[in-house]
Amino acid sequence: MLILALDRAEETVAAIASALTQTGVSRHLVVLDQGSKPAALARIVAAVAGRVDVTLVSAKANLGVAAGRNLAASLGHGRVLVALDNDAEFADATTLSRAVAALDTVPDVGAIGFRIVTYSNGSDDLTSWGYPLPLLPRAAEVFDATTFVGAGHAIRRTAWDAVGGYDPLLFFCWEELDFCLRIVAARWRVMYRGDLVVRHKVSVEQRVAWSGERWFYFVRNRIYISRKWNAGWVELLPRIAAYVVKGMRNGVLWQTLRAVAAAGRMPVVARRMPPAMRWYLARHDRAHRGGWRLRLRHEVLAYFAGR
Repeated sequence: MLILALDRAEETVAAIASALTQTGVSRHLVVLDQGSKPAALARIVAAVAGRVDVTLVSAKANLGVAAGRNLAASLGHGRVLVALDNDAEFADATTLSRAVAALDTVPDVGAIGFRIVTYSNGSDDLTSWGYPLPLLPRAAEVFDATTFVGAGHAIRRTAWDAVGGYDPLLFFCWEELDFCLRIVAARWRVMYRGDLVVRHKVSVEQRVAWSGERWFYFVRNRIYISRKWNAGWVELLPRIAAYVVKGMRNGVLWQTLRAVAAAGRMPVVARRMPPAMRWYLARHDRAHRGGWRLRLRHEVLAYFAGR
């Protein structure tokens, strides 16, 4: 199990406690601290003191979600990687074991996304719904997907190793989509499991503001990922235009333009989508989104919901 920590001491300690209550499966928890203030780090250290089933490592700086999870994953050897946000908790003590059993049952599934609900009342956390909005009524069900939400998920180690984990250049935002596109290209499936539940506190502390840096990464990384799959600038123009309009309306036009320019500078080895990958994406994503205008609207709505 992997937990990235950056301040949020109270929430992080609760997340660690939740992970350590998981039963019915062999487990080891890796906690990677990414530069917490001394008082917060001291609380985290105290929470795991004397535990042989926890490895706590300090990176002393914020490596980002992608590189941070890569480092945390490299510190273990379990055949399933389960990540939990440090402001989240498993809904029950069997979530981990049932996730492992689900992967064992379906050998071609490389990753599983959990259902993310709000901690306070158990309703679906709309800030953590990373799937087509028309699928929201099926939040309690099981379906094939093209991504997962990082707040709670499981990845088969062989799939992780096959594609080399997350792209560290992403730093934050869309790293799960990028990973899933690469494993789908390698003929793995991605599955959403509404019966595996994580309770999310949606902590404000240490969240990157949507009005600034977070929007920059949202735009930059999404364009960069499209470029990886041989999308040319002409093809990207509708998406970029929509981001520019939203940026103007919300007072972040400069961040939008800076993100587009940054995406163009990022090194890319473009590749074409294999036919099987195109079919998979069409069936399990685009079929639920409608035309490109509606797809982009859903994407931006997800952003403004806090994704």
